[in-house]
Amino acid sequence: MRADLEIIQEWIPAGSQVLDLGCGDGELLAHLREHKQVGGYGLEIDPDKIATCISRGVNVIEQNLDEGLGNFADNSFDVVVMTQSLQALKYPDRVLAEMLRVGKTCIITFPNFGHWRCRWYLTTKGRMPVSDFLPYTWYNTPNIHFCTFEDFERLCLQQGAKVEARLAVDHAHRHNLGSRLWPNLLGEIGIYRVSGAGLADGRAAV
Repeated sequence: MRADLEIIQEWIPAGSQVLDLGCGDGELLAHLREHKQVGGYGLEIDPDKIATCISRGVNVIEQNLDEGLGNFADNSFDVVVMTQSLQALKYPDRVLAEMLRVGKTCIITFPNFGHWRCRWYLTTKGRMPVSDFLPYTWYNTPNIHFCTFEDFERLCLQQGAKVEARLAVDHAHRHNLGSRLWPNLLGEIGIYRVSGAGLADGRAAV
């Protein structure tokens, strides 16, 4: 299983109901079902990945995340997961609000464009960074919203969401003292667990 999914699955209690947004080939849900007796659904838009989910016995729905989660009631799931998709959404703020509405806890991962390599590349070359970590040029990247940890945490504050846990990791999903002390500078990928605990009425405002 992917290294980030290994970390995420540790944050999901056994027997939970899980919604996996942009679930890909269903690897996480299949693992959780087998090892933690977790139920739930995956949302995916790629037909080939949907076919793989079905072959694995994963409950999957073809759905565009930017169109919202109106087909799910409030607090339908114990955990809502979204990995490496936040930066590719048209409306990440709306999707976060919807995640907080339908889930008691949300787990979100995304690349940190405030990492020191990105800053150094811009400073020395004057161009958008291209690397093994960010392998796309500015005109063909799927990443349309370049987000840092500071940006995301400010969005959580605006949404009334509480950051319950955060891991700032490198491209191999390792973390150390430096990334704990200076996450926005030294973390390449953020793994966040957030909840609507800070919301006055338990729901996010869209």
